[in-house]
Amino acid sequence: MVKLGLIGERLSHSYSPAIHKLLHGESYELFELSRDELAMFFEKGGAFGVNVTIPYKRSVMEFCSTLSPEAEKVGSVNTMVRKDGLWHGHNTDYYGFLHMVEKSGVSVSGKKSVVLGSGGASKAVVAVLEDLGASEIVVVSRQGKVNYESLSIHADAGLIVNATPVGMYPNNGESPVDLCVFKQCEAVLDLIYNPSRTKLVMQAESLGITAISGLSMLVAQAAKSAEMFLDRSFRREDIERITCKLSLDMENIVLIGMPGCGKSTVGKALAEMLGREFFDADAEIESALGKTIPQIFAGDGQNHFRALETDMLQTLGKKSGAVIATGGGCVTRSENYEPLHQNGKIIWIIRDLCLLETGGRPVSQSTDVSDLYEQRRALYETFADATVRNCGEVDLCCERIKEALT
Repeated sequence: MVKLGLIGERLSHSYSPAIHKLLHGESYELFELSRDELAMFFEKGGAFGVNVTIPYKRSVMEFCSTLSPEAEKVGSVNTMVRKDGLWHGHNTDYYGFLHMVEKSGVSVSGKKSVVLGSGGASKAVVAVLEDLGASEIVVVSRQGKVNYESLSIHADAGLIVNATPVGMYPNNGESPVDLCVFKQCEAVLDLIYNPSRTKLVMQAESLGITAISGLSMLVAQAAKSAEMFLDRSFRREDIERITCKLSLDMENIVLIGMPGCGKSTVGKALAEMLGREFFDADAEIESALGKTIPQIFAGDGQNHFRALETDMLQTLGKKSGAVIATGGGCVTRSENYEPLHQNGKIIWIIRDLCLLETGGRPVSQSTDVSDLYEQRRALYETFADATVRNCGEVDLCCERIKEALT
């Protein structure tokens, strides 16, 4: 088998192996290397082709005997192919970002564009924007001529591109800028793909601004590098198919709904059916504190429990490809929406009120169920991406959820 792989410093959460498996099925390994180990790796020549990610896109250039025009223009290498004992450097980020722009439907021509970050990926972004006719391109960096303190003078930008790692897993919930500054912004392109919706993307959504995350760019650049590795071509349809599958596989399935509607029971069955991990937010809180939910309510009060719940949802929301059952009242705090939405599709499970179980549920036992439902119905609607009815047949409910995901 051809030996291919990815070079980087920390790679445990890389999606590259999954992408290349779907693309071509050849062996693809992760090579976590320190900077001092780079020279030995390339001297040994243990691989035929490698992708390169942060922080080595510039460092590996010294090991390349030739550079492609794209690599020369961008000033960094993210793909290396060994031929006749020599390494040849390429940059497929250009192709990846071009695909991302095309997928977004955004017209770059004539737009003032702000690019956040000045690293290797940023240079590929700038090259594409130049070729697509952006009227002005402003590169922002912490120490550069244009920095985040002076960014307001470019508040008339029509396009924002995030080429920084700000907001990337595990530092979910951070954002490099506040979009409210950019009153004329029409689109946000965020190169980050984990989480699938960064805080920046979610703010764009809330403001009605077109926004797209970086998964399509990742797949497109991987396809271009695979063409170089294996001397074969991939169609746009291949890239779209793999992007769609990865998006579905990586997305959490988040279950919300009234206490006793069957979130935990259905969630466990769904996780088993799909081969995913299952997490119950209430059970995770009980395990962490060594107390039951009724004990927490009785000893510390509902407000304390809600704070604990928010902390737990922040943690669970960072996961990928899991099934997560939430507590019935999680929707009562608006701050719980973003952690659940960032990597998840939120499914509201509805069940007839007369069938709801109330045992061991403090709020359901202290409040009339009909009143509770009326208090929360609009909140469930606000959180939910889809609604599924649970008639008591678990397998049927799981099938309905699967249908809602596609």
